Amino acid sequence: MKKVYLFSSLLIISFLILNCSSGKKALEQGDYYQAVLKAVNRLRQKPDHKKSKETLRAGYPLAIRTIEQDVQNTLSGNSKYKYKSVLQKYQLINNMYEEIRRSPGALKIIHSPKNYYNELPKIQEMAAEESYREGLNALEKDTREGAKQAYYNFRDVQSFVAGYKDVENKIEEALFKATLKVVVEQIPVPTRYNLSARFFQDKIEEYLHTHYRSNLFVRFYNPQEAERENLPYVDQYLRLQFDDFTVGETHIFKNTETFSKDSVKVGTAKLDDGSSVDVFNTVKAKMTTWKKEVISKGLFSMQVYDAHTNAILVHNKFNGEFVWVSKWGSYNGDERALTEDQIKICNNEEVIPPPPQDLFIEFTRPIYDQLVSSVNTYYNRF
Repeated sequence: MKKVYLFSSLLIISFLILNCSSGKKALEQGDYYQAVLKAVNRLRQKPDHKKSKETLRAGYPLAIRTIEQDVQNTLSGNSKYKYKSVLQKYQLINNMYEEIRRSPGALKIIHSPKNYYNELPKIQEMAAEESYREGLNALEKDTREGAKQAYYNFRDVQSFVAGYKDVENKIEEALFKATLKVVVEQIPVPTRYNLSARFFQDKIEEYLHTHYRSNLFVRFYNPQEAERENLPYVDQYLRLQFDDFTVGETHIFKNTETFSKDSVKVGTAKLDDGSSVDVFNTVKAKMTTWKKEVISKGLFSMQVYDAHTNAILVHNKFNGEFVWVSKWGSYNGDERALTEDQIKICNNEEVIPPPPQDLFIEFTRPIYDQLVSSVNTYYNRF
């Protein structure tokens, strides 16, 4: 019975897949373009697929007619980006043309698919001009949002006609004006601690300058870069510093306990008849353990200042902690009263903790993760 059910399920699934891939459903919903693509793709796999042939035969002229009517409506309208829209619609027709040409089964149905390649250069030129014009208008607003819009306009221009007028320079100009310029100030660790935060600070700088990808329109500079590039203005300052930290705070704990275990063989005894029997008793051991904890922890501050008003926009604090542990022990009495783990502890010796610089690096790891998350969250909004 299960086999029959499984076979029936597979037939139903296969039928649904074939039905969907034929494009028939898209055709019925009026999505003629998708209906054509699905039918062509199915005919590429199975040239004699009946439903796909029917879908393509009915759907292709409808797709062409609908797209061409959309083009006429767009050209007669006053949309700012009408030639960009026309270009996109012509590309739909050209895409159908290419797909059909690569499908022998589809070519049997549509012998001469239509294309608009000859019309593209003129439309691309007009689309480039309208997007270029809108880019200039957006740039004249002299705002970051306007510069963002201009950047995308000029990128469109470049995609329509590479090297159109001075579009490459305009892309750079718009991007610069749209970019939030943030100077990062990392306050050094006081030298009296005889520690270097360089590893941690270098890691932060590497992330901000190399790996930060959350927002195209945010750029971080260190003070030297800002001076070298002669920035005309700065939008924000990101100030990073340790408010407080402790490295190598040591605690030693001593604990003495007595452990016992029942029914442990402690020897043998001879009976009157000369035979031997095992003797069982309770064994005990007195165990002393020492645990050394070396705690390193710190509080790190992230502050964002408005460069024009000096107002604090964000002030976040992050905690980091690393606890290094060493455990050793000794015992008196019968080893059999102890567990394997307890015996291992007694075989340990006191270990010297890592140097302070290593401990410093360890407790900054969770701080780094929190800082990266906070930077991404805050600057994503720009």
